[in-house]
Amino acid sequence: MTERTLERSEARPLAASLMFIALVVAAVASLGAPLITSVATTFHVSLDSAQWTLTVALLSGAVATPVLGRLGAGPHRRATILATLTIVVAGSALTVLPLPFAWLLIGRAAQGVGLGLTALMMGVARDHLPEERSTAAIALISVVSIIGAGVGYPLTALLAEIGGVRAAYGFGLFVTAVAFLTAWRSIPAAPEGRSAHVNVAGALALAGGLFLVLFLAGQRSLWSRHLAVAVVLAVAAVLLLCVWTASELRSKTPLVDVRAVRHPAVAGANIAMFVGGSGMYLLLTLITRYAQTPHSAGYGFGLTTFVAGLVLVPFSVLGFVAGKLTPRVRTRIADPLLLAGSAVIVGGGFVLFAAARSNLAELLVAMGVLGFGVGSFSAAMPGVILAVTPKSETSSAMSFNYVVRSVGYSLGSAIGGLVLATGTDTGHLFPNDHAYTTAALVGIAAMAVTTLAGLILARRRSPETNPITAPSS
Repeated sequence: MTERTLERSEARPLAASLMFIALVVAAVASLGAPLITSVATTFHVSLDSAQWTLTVALLSGAVATPVLGRLGAGPHRRATILATLTIVVAGSALTVLPLPFAWLLIGRAAQGVGLGLTALMMGVARDHLPEERSTAAIALISVVSIIGAGVGYPLTALLAEIGGVRAAYGFGLFVTAVAFLTAWRSIPAAPEGRSAHVNVAGALALAGGLFLVLFLAGQRSLWSRHLAVAVVLAVAAVLLLCVWTASELRSKTPLVDVRAVRHPAVAGANIAMFVGGSGMYLLLTLITRYAQTPHSAGYGFGLTTFVAGLVLVPFSVLGFVAGKLTPRVRTRIADPLLLAGSAVIVGGGFVLFAAARSNLAELLVAMGVLGFGVGSFSAAMPGVILAVTPKSETSSAMSFNYVVRSVGYSLGSAIGGLVLATGTDTGHLFPNDHAYTTAALVGIAAMAVTTLAGLILARRRSPETNPITAPSS
């Protein structure tokens, strides 16, 4: 297999392009969150229906990610990236055109497909950048894929207030078009000699199982009003995932190498990502929801959508700072210990939120602590997995990790909603203040489990890292 590592003068613009593309697809996929109220007003639909502009993007991203990861591991990675960005641009155009609400959802689903590109950006970095630069680039790609929401929220909220929801989605169309042109000019061809056969049956089973899992996690009313239906769908999801696992074990070209996933380092990292991701997303949603709660509820700050988006700025800024610092810290501290330390930092953010949220400055501090913890956690995560993963399987291995992250995020959102709903008194629109404290305590427990997982990984890590053997073509 031939493989070209770029010279230093070529590596810097490629690294910047990869981070830009990852940032754009993350920011655009998260556009639904600050625009839910505007969508409901513009299209004359309920808030629950408008919520699907966010949910459908997360669903399509989770379903597309493992398929794109497998395609990105093969010789057609550049074509896969460009085709995916074409879908994202087309979806962005649908969100701008004066079409019915159903077309907006289709457009948002197409935008969500772009979330699967993050792992492919890591694969390009690992194949074509010098080793010392690829490590830092992969860490930052992981970070910007998470802090992208904080970058897009304030600007899109402001555009929505000034020019309406179409103007905000127009911003998404512009940046995705720029991302496509960037990819066209900068993404090199994949190394020769790789295979990208997709196990179609396995892909369909995984897609169906993931869809049901994420759908059930986000539909709290279904569990309370139609429990039997929810249970049947949950059983169906488990069966589909079992079928997928069996199919992957038999396949010579698995969508995800299940045997590799069972490696202690990979399994431990994915468990940490699942539990930690649920906790991180829980705190993010708690703070933003608390900030927008009107004073009439007895707490909260009644912030507008735009100002509430600004609350996310410390999250993004300190997340990026942590992402820049982590590669340097990794030379002295092992990645599993960094995961554990990052989980402790996020846990500290929960403690701050639980104990001090009487003024906006305290919320900003908690959001900054969360951002720093999430940034360092995200930057350290690829190192744990890629240390035992061959280069040819980079995209596939990280794709599975991002699927785990998506499920964790959905679980965190569902847990937060459930705790706050439980703390909402009959006849009241908003939960009581103590419900937020209870939710914070749940988050502290989640980060304690994540810290323990990181410590166990660090203890089991062998002095010499043995990569998992890549599956045969």
